[in-house]
Amino acid sequence: MRRALATVLFGVLLLAGCDRHPQTDGDRTVDTNNPLELTARERGIVRPDTASPTGVFERSHELGRDAMCVVPDGAGQWRFALSASFGPGLRCAARGTIVREGQGWRMRFADAEGCEALVHEEEDELRLPGSLPAQCQTICSAHASLSGLRLPRASWSEEDAKRLQVTDPRGNMIQPCGR
Repeated sequence: MRRALATVLFGVLLLAGCDRHPQTDGDRTVDTNNPLELTARERGIVRPDTASPTGVFERSHELGRDAMCVVPDGAGQWRFALSASFGPGLRCAARGTIVREGQGWRMRFADAEGCEALVHEEEDELRLPGSLPAQCQTICSAHASLSGLRLPRASWSEEDAKRLQVTDPRGNMIQPCGR
């Protein structure tokens, strides 16, 4: 009898736990009294709850370094600067704007009229499509392309994006998102 009562009690408690509602976005708040949490969010260590491309995407590899910074540029729009290396003399450099489009981001490249791409961020990695319009060829040196480029997210911080340094075509270090 005791065993049956214990089983029924366990079942009731188990079902009571099923009535919990999932946490909503309104329930998730930043503890403004917790300096550790605030610092982690400012430094981009903890992902903010907002859907924004702001931050740094970057990877180093045997042929060089690929990096992109993204900063806010008005309501619902961001600006970016991108540099990708494919070995000696082979690189791409681009600037432009980003806006939300469906589940992805529409990148419009400023220095190549008609060059735009719908990119996706999956598993904290920005993924450019496998093929880009012909107009995009002007942003890369001969035999280089941004098609299929994948950039892991390094930070969600606007400040990190503004401080990101890349090499310009003359070999000078610049902060393209720093203005």
